[in-house]
Amino acid sequence: MRDPVLVTGAAGFIGFHVAERLLSEGRRVVGLDNVNSYYDPRLKEARLHTLKRHSNFAFARLDLTDRLAVKSLFEQHRFPVVVHLAAQAGVRYSLDHPHAYVDANLDGFTNVLEGCRHNGCEHLVFASSSSVYGANTKLPFSVKDNVDHPISLYAASKKANELMAHAYSHLYRIPATGLRFFTVYGPWGRPDMAIFMFAKAILAGEPIKLFNHGKMRRDFTYIADVTLAVVRLLERPPQGNPGWRDNAPDPATSAAPWRVYNVGNNRPEDLLRVVSILETELGRSAVKEMLPMQPGDVEATYADITDLEREIGFKPATPIEEGIALFVKWYREFYGIER
Repeated sequence: MRDPVLVTGAAGFIGFHVAERLLSEGRRVVGLDNVNSYYDPRLKEARLHTLKRHSNFAFARLDLTDRLAVKSLFEQHRFPVVVHLAAQAGVRYSLDHPHAYVDANLDGFTNVLEGCRHNGCEHLVFASSSSVYGANTKLPFSVKDNVDHPISLYAASKKANELMAHAYSHLYRIPATGLRFFTVYGPWGRPDMAIFMFAKAILAGEPIKLFNHGKMRRDFTYIADVTLAVVRLLERPPQGNPGWRDNAPDPATSAAPWRVYNVGNNRPEDLLRVVSILETELGRSAVKEMLPMQPGDVEATYADITDLEREIGFKPATPIEEGIALFVKWYREFYGIER
């Protein structure tokens, strides 16, 4: 059997789905997570319970900021492939809890990079975010765009991850692929994300908060499409772009074995339409609380996925109506809510 893949953040939303898919394909997976209380740990434990049904899954409950523990884990397994999805997530949370992002997203990522450097990692795939586009308003967002103006510390930490990975790719020739995820949703989703929060509030008869008075557009991307992209990319470590020029640099590639991709649906949806679909699936009307734009937020996201289409044949296959229906079905089953 092939050497194990390390999936950090395995108790998290995307990490759980990536680990589950790799396990279902017969891969050995070591999942790492600290199972913190940023959101309900019971949901994280339930995800882990599902993963532990696989005999080819092993779990390491540790914090990435624990330098010695991370060093020991890498030395024990010498992972050829690392999928780094653990992070302190959330734009709004970063406004009041900045140190959580420095600890998890900068210190923690440094420990992962060092583990890769010293233990023969052949491909590091790591999570970035659409939030790196920051103050950019040119749509769709392209990996060729400048991303030097983040508008939240979360976004800045993700841009920093891309730069840190590039430095290690340049210095130590570690192939590294950064993935800018666009508003991922679906079964087992995060409770701090819009669709999950809206569903919970609608079913409870509580108001949903619509910032910018509901005039928001998001490139909602279904989790199964995201997972497919991640797993396909694992087998395609970047080799370095031989045409890269230092006097006219391409922001998405490098002479080093490093690159970034957008992972999105390539179709932004009006937030009010998403709410309408949720109302239909839940069989209830939402009480809407219209609010001004939140600090650190942007009005629209829209992913240009040309590179991903060309290189791995990535084409999102899940319409928003289908994705929301699947999410609601899971939500009702998980929380025991009848129609």
